[in-house]
Amino acid sequence: MSDVRYPIGKFDMGIKVTSELVSSWINELEVTPRNLRKSVDGLEDWQMDTPYRDGGWTPRQIVHHIADSNMNSYVRFKLAVTEEEPVVKGYNETEWSRLVDARTAPVESSLILLDGLHVRWVIFLRSLSEKDLVRCFVHPDSGRVPLGLNIGAYAWHGRHHMAHIMGLRENMSWF
Repeated sequence: MSDVRYPIGKFDMGIKVTSELVSSWINELEVTPRNLRKSVDGLEDWQMDTPYRDGGWTPRQIVHHIADSNMNSYVRFKLAVTEEEPVVKGYNETEWSRLVDARTAPVESSLILLDGLHVRWVIFLRSLSEKDLVRCFVHPDSGRVPLGLNIGAYAWHGRHHMAHIMGLRENMSWF
């Protein structure tokens, strides 16, 4: 039986980053907001507040988490390109998911935010040179993180969480 926490598996941090992969990952990031919107389309409030597994997040929390995470990532990318191996601040995703906005705000607020954020992020990512893609930031938990690899991690991250939502929809026959 597969682990419902990782419905598409874990991201391979040892993957060899190529320009073709980076381009593919950026294309994925470009459509993430549209695909995320489709994943929650038609869900009622009570469905948005149903955890995808025991102890797991709800679709509402997942959408807000993706917005929180991607905003943090966008800033980290900019810091890594404009500074020499900046040390970035982590944040407690679990605690953020428990805050009132993550539990109660309409998902549309985060979907709109992601629409604009991803336009800017994709323009920025497509401007990066091969030299930029090996630049790193230093994360308190992950250590040195190269930008090229992190693009892949964020493409995976969106798919990973959308799979949580789609798995819930499938298990509950919410189509």
